[in-house]
Amino acid sequence: MKTLVMRSYAKINICLNVTGKREDGYHTLDMIMVPLQLHDTLIISELRRATNNFVTIDDFSNGCIHYNLATAALEKFAAEVGFSNKFRVSIHKVLPMQAGLGGGSSNAGATILGINKYLKLGCSNEKMISVAKGLGADVPFFILNKPMRCTGIGDEMTPVIIKNNYYALIVKPSAGCGTRPIYEISDQMTLQTGDVDKVIEALENGDDDALADSIFNALQEPAFIKVPEIKTIIESLKKDGLKIVQMTGSGSAVFALSTDKNKLKQIAKKYEDKYFVEITRVIK
Repeated sequence: MKTLVMRSYAKINICLNVTGKREDGYHTLDMIMVPLQLHDTLIISELRRATNNFVTIDDFSNGCIHYNLATAALEKFAAEVGFSNKFRVSIHKVLPMQAGLGGGSSNAGATILGINKYLKLGCSNEKMISVAKGLGADVPFFILNKPMRCTGIGDEMTPVIIKNNYYALIVKPSAGCGTRPIYEISDQMTLQTGDVDKVIEALENGDDDALADSIFNALQEPAFIKVPEIKTIIESLKKDGLKIVQMTGSGSAVFALSTDKNKLKQIAKKYEDKYFVEITRVIK
């Protein structure tokens, strides 16, 4: 039986502004999202004579997973494009849940890309992004998997140039941050704001000092309330000599960027016994 293997990449938010809240409950954002080589793996195969899709996940370390966006992606893509084929999607999880790394949204995006390739549908990126928009704010990003400035609810994208070849150290405490609870906390606070244009300029110029000074995440303070250990990790990584350090998304994972992979490897050893730790590379 024909199978297709797809990588489902992680992302980090190098900056994140919350600019408002819509009547439908979605928050409007201005942020830079960057894909990482760290990924889940999807194995896709067609189910002959089946009446339903079948999505399985091999990691239950974060509790029982009852649902993955890949299921919705299969159904929505079929409805909008007009195919009736049914599929098995087996997901090998590497990306932790409730980390701010985009795991579920990435799985949905990779599913759309995979089915388009499997069935040789020839759908354009624009068509696949249109499908992805109906699945979640981050899903369109995972159709392109390129550094982007994302506005609106995260679905309006403009390419961002990154000069340096960055490696990323990811450190996540055992406690996760659900997106909805963090935004609920944020709605009760006056949030930090930052200058996205300064972050873009620093990335384009390869200026690490300027990048360290300008990165920000408006959801960090709300996340500190939920999981205080996030702040401890950030402070510890900075004491270790890393400058570009921040929480990603709504947490709870923290990233540190550096062009020195060996330095990240040495620092990572300090955290491996206590936290989820990975070293990966930024996709440009």
